[in-house]
Parts: sequence; structure tokens; C-alpha cells
Amino acid sequence: MQKTASHAAGLHRASLKKLHDLDAALELMYYGWRGMTLSADQYLATLGLSRPHHRILYVVARQPDISIGSLIEILGISKQAVNRPLNLLLQRKLLTSKRSSEQHRSKLLRLTEAGKQIEQRASGYERKVLREAFDRVGPAGAAAWMAVMRVIADNN
Repeated sequence: MQKTASHAAGLHRASLKKLHDLDAALELMYYGWRGMTLSADQYLATLGLSRPHHRILYVVARQPDISIGSLIEILGISKQAVNRPLNLLLQRKLLTSKRSSEQHRSKLLRLTEAGKQIEQRASGYERKVLREAFDRVGPAGAAAWMAVMRVIADNN
């Protein structure tokens, strides 16, 4: 019998030794993230793209004409870390880059139509997973999850 990806992940997760009382919560974060991004990452891989590319597309979609410096700040990564995926997105014409009229040393990023389509589709896969999970746990469960995630996100 062939195991499904989720079944195999569940067996793997259950087999990990707990070294601390919060290990189960940590594992749910790791496996939950993987479960939420799995379909999006598979789609991106068919295009020769990966998670860092999607993160950039996601941010630029929500803040057109963002400077590279602001993008780096929002993503919380170094210039070096953003350089390779950003250059690939520009080469593939998924993003455009233009000089800022106010700050000539600053470049502003914007999605192209192709970039918008890829971002929407990849994020759509992730929204679908969240919607299904929220539907299963109901409004109170979704609100509790959002509250916990807000507190964790505030650690940034």
C-alpha cells in the first residue's frame, strides 16, 4: 500500500521524541507550514521557482513600487539572500524595476501581469489550505489560531 504524503508526514511527526513540553507545538508549526505551502511549492517548482521567489512576489503584490530596501526589511533577510531570487524574477520578467523619481539610488519593484498570475495562483493554494482548516475548526478555532499567530508575529 502506498502512503499519502500527509499520512507519511503524520507518522514521521508522531515518531519524534518530545524533549520539551512545547515540542508538540513546535512540530505542528513546522509541519503545518509545510502542509500549507506544499501545493504552492510544487506549483512553483514546475516553473523553476521556490519559496523565496514566492515571498518576494507576495510582498510586491501587496505593496507595488516597493523599494528593494523596504522589501529586504519586510522579509527580514539580507541583501545577499534577496539578490539571487530577485534577479531571477527580474530576468524572467515577473517583476519590473525602475528608479525612484525622489531617490535616484533607489529601485522600485512592481509585478508584471505574469508575476501577478504566478503570485495569485501560488497564494491561492495556500489560502485554500487555510480556508479548509478554518472551516474544520470553526470560527472560534480560527480566531484562536489568528490570536496565537499575532502574538508570535509580534516577536519580529
